[in-house]
Amino acid sequence: MADDRWILPDWPVPANVRAVVTTRQGPGVSAAPFDRFNLGSRCGDDPVAVASNRAALVTGLGLPSAPRWLRQVHGIAVAGKTNEGFEPAADAAYTTAGSEVLAILTADCMPVLFASDDGEEIAAAHAGWRGLGGGVLEATVGAFVAAPAHIVAWMGPCIGAVSYEVGDEVREAFVSHDTGAAAAFVPTRPGHWLCDLYVLARLRLQALGVSNIHGGGFDTFTDRRLYSYRRDGGGSGRFATLIWKV
Repeated sequence: MADDRWILPDWPVPANVRAVVTTRQGPGVSAAPFDRFNLGSRCGDDPVAVASNRAALVTGLGLPSAPRWLRQVHGIAVAGKTNEGFEPAADAAYTTAGSEVLAILTADCMPVLFASDDGEEIAAAHAGWRGLGGGVLEATVGAFVAAPAHIVAWMGPCIGAVSYEVGDEVREAFVSHDTGAAAAFVPTRPGHWLCDLYVLARLRLQALGVSNIHGGGFDTFTDRRLYSYRRDGGGSGRFATLIWKV
């Protein structure tokens, strides 16, 4: 299954935990500029094409069920503790069920996957700068019964530090919470900084007591396998980061 269609996370989780990141090269039918495996339903692509792509995702990966999509709003709500209905407004999802496939859609923001080291609990979070600053990782870890020391995290593809320039307000949102977050910002021009989301996420997770952290090293802006909103603007689709249990 390791081919151009999928990215497989490299992290030490039990064998019953499965995870995949999709790429543009998946078995999709979206036309330009979304070509070809766009899985986002709110980015301007033909709804029929998106539905076809989502069906192909289930078939192509042999998923136990259709993914549990969220209506991501850059917040910190975690779906999974109650029955929220179809595509709840949330930026993370948690489950202990063996048949649920959790899904996060991104195109520069960071997807973060979680699993308890016994393989019983899994979660996925959407962590752009607003979600990171607001506490989405803290909320997701808080959904677990397992103690943070028994949670494994994987940081998926997001925009890299060399490609992500932000303003003073972004830096202030993090440094005001933790002065150590200053290490994630490099000055460029007056009032602007290069921002390393991986450093910020790692600091937040470590502060929670999660030390088993993996992933990072991607840059959606330069990696043409992946969608990037900052690179492609309104013509950007969304790729999915999925986690489930078998």
